[in-house]
Amino acid sequence: MRDRRLTEQRNPNSQRIDELDPLGIVDLINAEDRGVAEAVGQERQSIAAALELAEAAFRAGGRLVYVGAGTSGRLGVLDAAEMPPTYGTDPEMVRGVIAGGYDALVRSQEGAEDAPEDGAAEMDRIEIGPKDFVLGIATSGTTPFVHGALQRAKELGARTGFLLCTHPTEALLDAHDVVIAPLVGPEVITGSTRMKAGTATKLVLNTITTGAMVRMGKVYGNLMVDLQVTCDKLRDRGERMLEEMLAIDRASASELLERAGGHVKTALVMGRLGLDPEAALRHLEEVGGVVARVVGETKP
Repeated sequence: MRDRRLTEQRNPNSQRIDELDPLGIVDLINAEDRGVAEAVGQERQSIAAALELAEAAFRAGGRLVYVGAGTSGRLGVLDAAEMPPTYGTDPEMVRGVIAGGYDALVRSQEGAEDAPEDGAAEMDRIEIGPKDFVLGIATSGTTPFVHGALQRAKELGARTGFLLCTHPTEALLDAHDVVIAPLVGPEVITGSTRMKAGTATKLVLNTITTGAMVRMGKVYGNLMVDLQVTCDKLRDRGERMLEEMLAIDRASASELLERAGGHVKTALVMGRLGLDPEAALRHLEEVGGVVARVVGETKP
């Protein structure tokens, strides 16, 4: 019987891909990839709902936790890992849980996804609670590890969501606070969900965390002002932002950033209002970290 999951169906456009030359393969894959962003756009309302759940979790002192296996799990861990250097967040604020643990990040642990009890145990291990939002990622919609984790997260009082790339069942829609289902269609290589489904997953996760961080005041205009200088690249970026926003030279920007402990947002408030680091931080805390509420809106 034909598999009902879109992620397992054969793509009629690629059934003779093995007969193509290199350019033909590239063109075929590119043609299939063009529909991914549109499929994600069809889920805009659900993605926005997930963004709101993430923001609510953060404001309550909770976390956004991704749970997945294989490519889905790796993408969740990747998105979580990129939050601290990009937005200066605590590493616990966004977390990724992958079936098979750390080893599965660099070497496939296929059997690890088959045990729902292991997913549930992970929720207990990281102490999921009512303040958290747990988003399960399983492009096929059927990964037992993910379902086990989400069931346990619900029992522990967390809000839950599900991201998949096939048609969700009524039971799945009823079970979770939000379900996101970008229907990217069958893969170029049957069942290879690291391709279109993986790309769609990356787009969705990027949008949720970026949007939530904007809402949390970690962006001023479209600048990542809450970044913490941890390397030469980020120092250069931070100094350039201060040059532009404060109309100062590079040496002054560097000195200001040093006084702010490498925190661009604090340096911006210090420079705009003539404050010391402690006073700048106090002003930011009073307005929930939203820079525009302290120094005014950015100018185009």
